[in-house]
Amino acid sequence: MVKVTYDPQDGKKRCEWCLKDELYVKYHDEEWGVPVHEDAILFETLVLETFQAGLSWHTILKKREGFRLAFDSFDAERIAGYG
Repeated sequence: MVKVTYDPQDGKKRCEWCLKDELYVKYHDEEWGVPVHEDAILFETLVLETFQAGLSWHTILKKREGFRLAFDSFDAERIAGYG
């Protein structure tokens, strides 16, 4: 079970795991648990989760813009043409 607490910085209720870093707080508030229906965002998540194997999610989030650049903003049609 995820432990929930109040963030002393702003008083918002958050999962305890995200309070260690601003990047995690942003991810928690804007993405964690938010339903996604757009193919491009789902594809991005799939690719990032794949690269996450053996790394921390924090590392992936820090390098996210680099992944977007390397994978043409996760445009599946462009990536399919990589050959």
